[in-house]
Amino acid sequence: MVENPTEQQALDAYSSIVTSVAEKVLPSVASLRIGRGGGRGFGGAGSGVVITPDGFLVTSAHVVAAGGSASASFLDGTEYDVDVVGADPLSDLAVARARATTSNPAKIGNADQLRVGQLVVAIGNPMGFSGSVTSGVVSGLGRSLATADGNGHRRFIEDVIQTDAALNPGNSGGALADSMARLIGVNTAVAGMGLGLAVPMNGTTQAILAALMRNGRVRRGYLGIAGGTRALPPRFAERLARKAGVEVHEVVSGSPAAGGKLRAGDVIVSVGGVGVSKAGDLQRLMVEAKIGAQLPVTVLRGDQLLDLNVVPVELN
Repeated sequence: MVENPTEQQALDAYSSIVTSVAEKVLPSVASLRIGRGGGRGFGGAGSGVVITPDGFLVTSAHVVAAGGSASASFLDGTEYDVDVVGADPLSDLAVARARATTSNPAKIGNADQLRVGQLVVAIGNPMGFSGSVTSGVVSGLGRSLATADGNGHRRFIEDVIQTDAALNPGNSGGALADSMARLIGVNTAVAGMGLGLAVPMNGTTQAILAALMRNGRVRRGYLGIAGGTRALPPRFAERLARKAGVEVHEVVSGSPAAGGKLRAGDVIVSVGGVGVSKAGDLQRLMVEAKIGAQLPVTVLRGDQLLDLNVVPVELN
């Protein structure tokens, strides 16, 4: 029982926000039922979110991995057959398209503007219960989620959103919305009791979704290094106006990085004129347009800044 009127007002305001978000976002969230390839029955279930008026939905790549046929059902009782347009296991994002136009696309937000402690609402279909709503706060930003594709390439999805909004199997592919009912994440994993992760909706993921809608796949550049964040010496931090770079731990033999004369121990401070401070910064820059093009790379080697050039190849 809440005796303090101010506390009661705060709870009422919280409930009002969650209710408003749910009312606006629920019509955009579908329950996806995935069929196995070759008509071999039921392959799994998850969630998806309508993002365009002509029926494109975003979901998680692992949700649609079981097969090529699917159906999407909505809270108003409508149900459509769905075609999987493309999936990108390395970001755990996929795009499907309903065989009918839909009138309830979600409003897209920008997760780069999120702050720890901010209210978020998760909407999906956990355990087969359609239209379920949970709420919580952003528990952490900049988390990493390990993924792998069918060829064994491992990659960390950087800047994943961590939230304490309750998630369960079936929530994957569902909406993570902010208090303005904007889609700011795609729920992708349940890491443990009370811990959920979501792939952020931002410029990077919007480019991935656009490539999937256009080509059914995402082309990425490949440098051939393993590395991690390293703090820059104070005089270089002041000179470059940044605190850290990406230290090269390993250079793959025969890779573009090796051809560009990068060495283990180098600290990459910029690529193509854009400053980098963590592995995720490099990954975001390895877009289709960089494949086959000469790319300037500035590194700190010992006490010298060196300008090198690499030519990324396509990651197969």
